[in-house]
Amino acid sequence: MELVDSIVPLLTLIVLEVILGIDNIIFISILSDKLPPEQRDKLRLWGIGLAMFMRLGLLALISWIMQLDQTLFTVFGIDFSGKGLILLAGGLFLIYKSTKEIYHKAELNDDANAPDNTAKATFRDLLIQILILDMVFSIDSIITAVGMVDQLWVMYTAVIVTVGIMLVASKPISNFISQHPSFKILALCFLLIIGMSLVAEGLHFEIPKGYIYFSMAFAFLVDLIQMKTVPKHNPNAVNEPPKSVNP
Repeated sequence: MELVDSIVPLLTLIVLEVILGIDNIIFISILSDKLPPEQRDKLRLWGIGLAMFMRLGLLALISWIMQLDQTLFTVFGIDFSGKGLILLAGGLFLIYKSTKEIYHKAELNDDANAPDNTAKATFRDLLIQILILDMVFSIDSIITAVGMVDQLWVMYTAVIVTVGIMLVASKPISNFISQHPSFKILALCFLLIIGMSLVAEGLHFEIPKGYIYFSMAFAFLVDLIQMKTVPKHNPNAVNEPPKSVNP
């Protein structure tokens, strides 16, 4: 009976973890696109795999994780905890990265004299950036999980199942984003909003995540409809002479 009673919380937690893991997959997909094709799968596997081990390790330190919610100091009437500082740092980092990537895509894409930032990206540097976000999302995810369930085995199972789903979904999502530049900008805007929500949460301004995911899903749907309905531009069509009409 106890096992049956744990099924619903387990499934609920898995769904929640998958939704929260979308941010991670998009971030990893965008960073992996900076590497040569033969290294992209390796970065995705390392990034998602280390995220799993990080979450499992943090679950073993569950008592320490829960202490992160305790107030450390107060500034201008705002209480700052360990979790809040981590969310602030992660949110600012995500805002910086997404803004920088949007700038390079929008402003430097057509500039022949622009510096080649992609060439400077190394596997180690990108993996470190992924681990930074993994830490932020992992702590937020575990604290959320603790608030939903009491059994540790449910949390461990949810983490392992979620990571398996992320491993399967990461490559198709990465390929789709890589092949469609407009969706890459949309994904970066999504990460920018997530960064802002992390900063707001760190400052105790709660933004319902449902609003964020719904708005981004709507924007994705609009972009998908536009991609399917607007005919692709033929660059050779401009150079074709007009056909003569015989009287």
